[in-house]
Amino acid sequence: MYFLMFVSAVGAGSLLPFYSEVALVSFLDDGNPVLLWLVATVGNTLGAALNWLIGRYLTHFENRAWFPFKPEKLHRAQRWFQCYGFWSLLLAWVPVVGDPLTFVAGVMRVNLGLFLLLTAIGKGLRYLVVIALYLNLV
Repeated sequence: MYFLMFVSAVGAGSLLPFYSEVALVSFLDDGNPVLLWLVATVGNTLGAALNWLIGRYLTHFENRAWFPFKPEKLHRAQRWFQCYGFWSLLLAWVPVVGDPLTFVAGVMRVNLGLFLLLTAIGKGLRYLVVIALYLNLV
């Protein structure tokens, strides 16, 4: 169960069309919520780190058809980044702009340690809210 949660979270944090919240909720009845939160947060943050690596090292392929980000998503993410700086990484969990934000952080050479910290905080808070809502703690 925890391995599946990790794989789902890595996929959801990367460019792949995964929805880790569904996996998280499905495992909550049988698993330890704290451990599931930790596995989901770490996995999703590592998935986002893949986007950072692509942005950092593969931007010279951005005009290729297979490149994972369309120009309009990149421009939107760059505007967020220019406006809010590295603090925008706290919103890396937000649908539509989150993945491009993590990519742009790589393009803009944000320090990897800072990237991982801010991304993990945002993603961890999101999973905490999902768990709290499911367990009726809110």
